[in-house]
Amino acid sequence: MTKKLDVKQLNSLALAYMGDAVLEGYVRHHLLKSGKIRPNQLHRAATNYVSAKSQAYLLHQLLDKGFFSDEEQAIIRRGRNAKSGTVPKNTDVQTYRYSTAFEALVGYLYLSENIERMEEIVFTCIKLVDERGEGL
Repeated sequence: MTKKLDVKQLNSLALAYMGDAVLEGYVRHHLLKSGKIRPNQLHRAATNYVSAKSQAYLLHQLLDKGFFSDEEQAIIRRGRNAKSGTVPKNTDVQTYRYSTAFEALVGYLYLSENIERMEEIVFTCIKLVDERGEGL
């Protein structure tokens, strides 16, 4: 018998951990489909989608458009307010918190098995990055 995961009780950082992995998979798939095949090219291109700066930017873009439900906004707030104890040296605390919030939302939707909504958000973000071009 497998234990049912209570997603609503999970720590925001655990949700972000899952969301990071899910996002990485979707971005890698997108990049391979787009024809980018050299490893250094793939890695550089992927950072346009999954860097803390990029994720914070995308989250703000969607928040400004009223893209999220009340429940999703609550998850975003929880993720933003999560205290990780460390911040990567290449970004500031606020950017890192918003990127964590974005990853927490993706992780929450994935673990809640709300794949359709999760993909709507992920594909919208991929499209925004593609339309914007390289570098944020």
